[in-house]
Amino acid sequence: MLLYFFITCFPFIFFLKSLTLKPLPPWATEIRLLSPWFWKDVSFFSISKLIKNSLSLSYFTIIPSKMSLKKISFTSKVDNFEEVEEGVMSVLDLPELVLECILERLTPAGLCSMAGVCSSLRSRCISDHFWEKHMKKKWGRIIGPAAYREWQWHIALRRDSSHIKQGKPKGLMRILSIVWPSWWIKSKVDDRSKQSSLQDDSIMSCFLALETGRFCFPAQVYNRENGHVGFMLSCYDAELSYDPRTDTFQARYPPHGRRAVAIENSVPWERLRAPPVDTSPHDLHISDCLNELRPGDNIEIQWRRNKEFPYGWWYGVVGHLESCDGNENYCRCHNGDTVVLEFNQYTPGSRWRCTTINRKDHREEGNEADGFFGGIRKLSSEKEISTWKRLWPSEILE
Repeated sequence: MLLYFFITCFPFIFFLKSLTLKPLPPWATEIRLLSPWFWKDVSFFSISKLIKNSLSLSYFTIIPSKMSLKKISFTSKVDNFEEVEEGVMSVLDLPELVLECILERLTPAGLCSMAGVCSSLRSRCISDHFWEKHMKKKWGRIIGPAAYREWQWHIALRRDSSHIKQGKPKGLMRILSIVWPSWWIKSKVDDRSKQSSLQDDSIMSCFLALETGRFCFPAQVYNRENGHVGFMLSCYDAELSYDPRTDTFQARYPPHGRRAVAIENSVPWERLRAPPVDTSPHDLHISDCLNELRPGDNIEIQWRRNKEFPYGWWYGVVGHLESCDGNENYCRCHNGDTVVLEFNQYTPGSRWRCTTINRKDHREEGNEADGFFGGIRKLSSEKEISTWKRLWPSEILE
């Protein structure tokens, strides 16, 4: 019985020995989570060709062939091969500048596919040089310095947790640990993982973490809570996570006062932006534009309900003093210490319609009934101004 068991298992053990011990890199599991539209540029032809080449390699290793190969090199970094038949040029034979131009034109999905071909292409395709353009194009408008700091914290915590984690081997590794010494398996796996793993602090790693929704980042949301009337023409800080299935975001607004965390789903890209200033929502923004403000200027001003609330940014315009008739030829409002701020989304006579601040000594001003006004930003970008006007409410607010 034992002899029969040994004869049966012996070929299986040799089969396992022929396998290379190479864990999938972290980004390989992330790629399969990408949204379906993200893979629309992946060429079926390239995949089928890769499978065909893999099958042909197996054939050559089993049955001697008369075909003479110019080069068959197995790399220790990735479990792929580079095969070039005589008279057939490989993509790696292209001039470096030509190859770089080709890679620059690839989509993120294309770069991920090319990274799985061989170690030489992978070292190129995961380079920050190629991913910086894709990061800026898709995420640059809503990713700011605060989000990058959060990403650094994210990868630091992930590294710490990976050092602390301990677990038993599972699946195939558990079987192999019985057959071969543990030191041999560990050395093979460590060597492979060091060479094939994607750097946590790379732009590609950050892009894939954003794309799959694994990384939650700080940003600001216009007209929070589905355009609630109490937040019209405002922009508040939130923690965002991307949903690749719907191409929208989930926003988590921090708790304040007696109010718990508010969650809003299906937030579109059009209602998001990166924080324009690197100021905490609980801190007063130091205004540096007060002396420049003139009637007609577009502004954003911090406002909060009470001291326990975070600031939100509210859109308004600089108005004229009561003593001024609005005639531009005779207006001297910009010479005075008092600045009138108008919020024309509210009906005339509303207590939210107008307020004044001191140009020379502006601090947080207000009370528990009407809220507190903070720092001011002067808007000079037509893009910012047009975004606010696009969000203008369909009806005047009370």
